[in-house]
Amino acid sequence: MALKIEKVLVSDPLDAIAINLLKTKEVSVDINTGLNESQLIQIIPEYDALIVRSGTQVTANIIKAGKKLKVIGRAGVGVDNIDVPAATKHGIVVVNAPGGNTISAAELTCGHIIALSRHTAQSCQALKNGVWDRKSYTGSEVYGKTLVVIGLGRIGREVASRMRAFGMKTIGYDPIITAEQAKSFGVDFYSLEKLWPQADYITLHVPLLPNTKYMLNEKTLASCKKGVRIINVARGGIIDENALLGSIQAGHCAGAAFDVYEEEPPKNSSLLQNPKILCTPHLGASTKEAQVRVAEEVAQQFLDLREGKKPYGAVNPEVLK
Repeated sequence: MALKIEKVLVSDPLDAIAINLLKTKEVSVDINTGLNESQLIQIIPEYDALIVRSGTQVTANIIKAGKKLKVIGRAGVGVDNIDVPAATKHGIVVVNAPGGNTISAAELTCGHIIALSRHTAQSCQALKNGVWDRKSYTGSEVYGKTLVVIGLGRIGREVASRMRAFGMKTIGYDPIITAEQAKSFGVDFYSLEKLWPQADYITLHVPLLPNTKYMLNEKTLASCKKGVRIINVARGGIIDENALLGSIQAGHCAGAAFDVYEEEPPKNSSLLQNPKILCTPHLGASTKEAQVRVAEEVAQQFLDLREGKKPYGAVNPEVLK
């Protein structure tokens, strides 16, 4: 079923490639960023489609007000800022850009693994402060270590591939793939209970769902070996931040790297200020290349919907049946 998409609102900063692509097909595009909920509610009735990134919170009230809305596009992977059930209820298809930021997120993860192992950020800051201290920043090699990858989708697979090039053993878990599939891209498959005790490093690449909330908690951290290091470039809330901080303070966990947080911007100052925590401000998709790819992916799916094609990034494909 072809959707009539003639007027699109872009409510977050978006690479121009998306706007240009839509305009070449005579789709009208308005860019209006930084709007709050009430402002969006006032103007959304004019539009057939909405494109957001992570800034706009697409609430049930906004969706209800969008009387002409047919599609909401997220220029990125996560759709936690979109009320998908509300969209589905109103017959609005939600699409994301599942492959656009894969390489960028994977590269940042790998960079965090190395930086965490070699105390890169901490030693850099010390030297800038005038302190020449080699002894305090003796690091660890990743060669020969075991990397546990939780979530073996696009990003998890790319991380595993790259870290094997560093000589790491990659093992992991994913609820929707088989052990044979995991083996085909170089990852030995285990249940979660068997993974934790083997891990020298754990990297998480799963969405935030009820069954992944606090996946790493006081109990699971205690079942890991002493000296384990944790990396989260996926979603805040997968790790119990206070439990992890307690594990670091107790000397059990050797350190952690965070790009995402339970609350953003994060207000957990004890976590951020701990010297064994490496932290970045949600930069997983923040490369020029990724921003071009996700913008183009969303725009192309809008055009596919106009032609009656099923978009590959549909989050609620049942709406199109």
